[in-house]
Amino acid sequence: MRGAGCTINDLWDRKLDQGVERTRSRPIASGALSPINALVFLSGQLSLGLAVLLQLNWYSIFFGATSLGLVIVYPLMKRITHWPQLVLGLAFNWGSLLGYAALGGHLHLAIVLPLYAGTVCWTILYDTIYAHQDAKDDLATGIKSTALLFGDKTKPILSLFGTCFVLPSAASASDVLAAAKQAWSLPAPCTIVETLSTAVSSIDLRPSGLLEQVQIQ
Repeated sequence: MRGAGCTINDLWDRKLDQGVERTRSRPIASGALSPINALVFLSGQLSLGLAVLLQLNWYSIFFGATSLGLVIVYPLMKRITHWPQLVLGLAFNWGSLLGYAALGGHLHLAIVLPLYAGTVCWTILYDTIYAHQDAKDDLATGIKSTALLFGDKTKPILSLFGTCFVLPSAASASDVLAAAKQAWSLPAPCTIVETLSTAVSSIDLRPSGLLEQVQIQ
C-alpha cells in the first residue's frame, strides 16, 4: 500500500513535480509514463493490497480499508496546510494499528495509540528533514511543508518530535512487556532520545548537504 500511495502522490503532483528540481524527472512528471498507464499500474498495486488484506479477519479488513482515505488525501494537504507531514504520518503508520488488529481481532488502545502517536512523530521528524531539500522550489511553486513552517527553528522542534516518538513508543512497549511479565530497562529510551537529539543537531539542513544525510530515517 505504501507503493500505491507513492503512485497516487505522483499522479496528484505531476504538475507540481515539474517545478521542483528533485522531482521533475519522475516518470509521470517527465512524461515518460502517462497518467493512464499510471492508473493501470495503480490498479495492480491496489489489487495486490486487497488480496493480502482479505487474508485477515473482518475487523482488520474494514479497518485496513479505511486507511485508503488518508492515502488519497495526503497529496492534497501540501496545497492547503503546512502540516502535510502530519497526514503522511497518519497514513504511513496505520500499519501499527492494523498489525495489532490482525493478530488480536481488536485494538488495545492503551498499547496501540501511544505507538501510533510515536511513529507519526517519527515520520514528521524524518520527512521534515527530507522536505528541506526542496524548500526553495516549494516556496516558488506554493507547496507547503513543515520545513517551511519551522524555518530556522527546525532543529529544536525536531528534537521535541524525537522525544515524542521515543516516549510514547516506550510506553507502548512497557505495557506489552508488563503483560508478558518481562523486565523493562528505563535507560534505553533515554539513550535513544539523546542519540536522536545529537543526530538532529548535527544535520546540515542546506539542500546541498542533505541528500545523503536524510538517510537518518
